Amino acid sequence: MSVPPRPQTAPDSRSAGPRLGGVLRPRLDALRELVGLSRARLDRRTLAEAGRVLEEAVARQRLSLDLTVVALAGATGSGKSTLFNALARTQLSDTGVRRPTTSAPIACVWTDRADRADGLLDRLGIPPRARRQPVRPYDPGLHGLVLLDLPDHDSASAGHREQVDRLLALVDAVIWVVDPEKYADAVLHERYLRPLAGYAEVTFVVLNQIDRLSEDAADQVLDDLRRLLDEDGLALGEHGEPGATVLALSALTGKGLGELRETLAQFTAARTVAERRLIADVDGVSARLRPAYVADGRPGLTDRARQEFEDRLAEAVGAQATGLAAERAWLRDAERACGTPWTVALRWYGRQRAARGGFLSGGPATSTGTGTGTGTGMGTGMGAGSDTDAGACGTGARTGTGYVAGSLPDAFPDFSSGAAPDVAARETPVPRPAAPVLSHEPSSRRTVSRPLVEQAVRALACEASAGLPDPWARAVREAAGRGAEGLADALDAAAGALMAGGPVAAGRGRGARTSGARGDFGGTGSGRTGVWRTRGGGAPRVVRPGWWAVAATTQWVLSALQLLGTAWLMGTLFGLCAGDWWVAGLVLTGGGAGGPALEWGCRVVARGPARRHGLETERRLRSVAAGCGRERVLEPVAAELLRYREVRAQFVIAAGGA
Repeated sequence: MSVPPRPQTAPDSRSAGPRLGGVLRPRLDALRELVGLSRARLDRRTLAEAGRVLEEAVARQRLSLDLTVVALAGATGSGKSTLFNALARTQLSDTGVRRPTTSAPIACVWTDRADRADGLLDRLGIPPRARRQPVRPYDPGLHGLVLLDLPDHDSASAGHREQVDRLLALVDAVIWVVDPEKYADAVLHERYLRPLAGYAEVTFVVLNQIDRLSEDAADQVLDDLRRLLDEDGLALGEHGEPGATVLALSALTGKGLGELRETLAQFTAARTVAERRLIADVDGVSARLRPAYVADGRPGLTDRARQEFEDRLAEAVGAQATGLAAERAWLRDAERACGTPWTVALRWYGRQRAARGGFLSGGPATSTGTGTGTGTGMGTGMGAGSDTDAGACGTGARTGTGYVAGSLPDAFPDFSSGAAPDVAARETPVPRPAAPVLSHEPSSRRTVSRPLVEQAVRALACEASAGLPDPWARAVREAAGRGAEGLADALDAAAGALMAGGPVAAGRGRGARTSGARGDFGGTGSGRTGVWRTRGGGAPRVVRPGWWAVAATTQWVLSALQLLGTAWLMGTLFGLCAGDWWVAGLVLTGGGAGGPALEWGCRVVARGPARRHGLETERRLRSVAAGCGRERVLEPVAAELLRYREVRAQFVIAAGGA
């Protein structure tokens, strides 16, 4: 829906007059901006009326605003043409018993030049042959009045009714002429007066033919007419709101005609009738557009909704489970570095036997999915029945663990040997039903829990669209849906790149934000906490704390003492060495007991750094997930909400501050 183009009718330079301004100008500007911002959100039919009002305002401003167009409308036999002739003080419109008498609209213009209103009458579709002027000298109080005599609104001819409806949408004001017999006609009230209640300020209702009634009867009919107008919403409000002007007269005898002339003179002299009519137009279209722009509450994304969305994504990528696995891996590396040489050798031998056993049986054991699901890796990442969210905006069960197969890359080298161990020599975790199972398989095996990702997006979309009008709620959900496409794959790629030490792409397509080893999600950790870091885009490695080397050196010293004590003791027992046997025993005992004691102490000391390392790994993975979700879902949803707030602000201005 585009804003209607300006009409091609050229303004009449000789009739320069007042311009639209005051309250109406900013309201029209806001309505135009409103239509522009809503093109992609609302259908054409919804915006069609607003476009017509804008077109009408532009066209009316290009013409003379010091001319006031007033139409005489009424039913068959109400005396419209008689009143038209009485106001013009000449026989301009045919009258008689033939019905309908008026078959085409006739205009009478109170101006000093006959052609001054030509542009306006051309726009109204009044042909030159139907344009009249009153008898000169005409009443100067009515200068600037353009009076139209319309066909009967209840005419048997459909063409007459169409002309009435067309002109009622274009004129500045309407004088409804009723008679004592048809003033309560249902067609008049239900089809015209009630729907046009918003135009009461530019509406006259004239009870004609009161010469046929006694004074008391005329008063009774007039009171009943006011009652009906009150039911229609046209009467003067009890708090002084503008209402329709109600008069009683006889066009045939002239009784009450002077009051109508005086009222019309004041009405025309104000030179604001066209603007008041346009204000009523804007009020009407604003009231009808209100359901499309006004929400029940204060829609938007709360901090709680954002945090829950990021928490769900972190759960989908298995940030917590990966952090726990990283903590355990750090503790194992500490044990390898600080354990006794005999313990390290036994563990190495056990790993070699496990690796050979897996090779002979067809390969290492693979981890199963989480929950009650089966198969290698994650699959869908959730066990059967774990996602209970069946509706578009329901709250599903938050189950599933995210990363399973390959939750940690081959990133924790065996520092006791000084080289990275073989992947096949890694310990293989034993699958546990209904619990997360982490492995150290290559990062290409990573799989995000897609049901959890979809659930996170649905929950965010429902939270963000709650309370929004339907078109804008639908736009928010569509924006979230577009962002959800490929989000799981992006999370997989970003998390895998992070754990592999490569650049992390948080966005999508060209211009996506990336971060390398020292970017948004990269960087280095503290050596004291053992946080892993990357070098040259390679695989991440655990920073080896300095006390590991001290502990390892001490273990070798204690092992040497243990060997020395053993040899010394054997030599003293067999008489091969001099010295006291108990001294050799003390050396042997000190070396043998000191190693396990040092290993136990290092294990206790390593718990704190290992915990910090696990938390840092979890934090970095959460940051990756949050970055992807923010780029693909949160920002588009926030953009839609911002557009709605802008549109809502324009609607408030267009509606007059309502």
